[in-house]
Amino acid sequence: MLRINDKISIEDWEVTEQFIRASGPGGQNVNKVSTAVELRFEAARSPNLPDPVKSRLRRLAGRRWTKEGAVVLQVDETRSQARNREIARDRLTELIRAACEKPKRRIPTRPTLGSKKRRLKAKKVRGEVKSMRGKVDPSDS
Repeated sequence: MLRINDKISIEDWEVTEQFIRASGPGGQNVNKVSTAVELRFEAARSPNLPDPVKSRLRRLAGRRWTKEGAVVLQVDETRSQARNREIARDRLTELIRAACEKPKRRIPTRPTLGSKKRRLKAKKVRGEVKSMRGKVDPSDS
């Protein structure tokens, strides 16, 4: 069982782990031992996750969310199968914890009078600089 917080814990039947061969350097070890882990969490069917958390998790997971409603995490960072499994479980826990936090509502603000005046003054200065770049008429002097 994975403990996310005081209210949410994930049962073992909701998480499946499959061990696959890792890519990259490692010599004969890579060819012989399946050290990489593919962790699959059936998030959409999980009775322990509230609906708002599920929807936030779906947005946070991005491409890791499948059409069936599962979160798939692949880890092949270390040469140890146990360590990769631990890393995958930690990542899932952090992802769900992030989904548990409600995003703050944005309160729209208006620009202050001072910022409006500074903006208009900067525009005026810039316009004057550009107007001075015109061709000089020799008959004026």
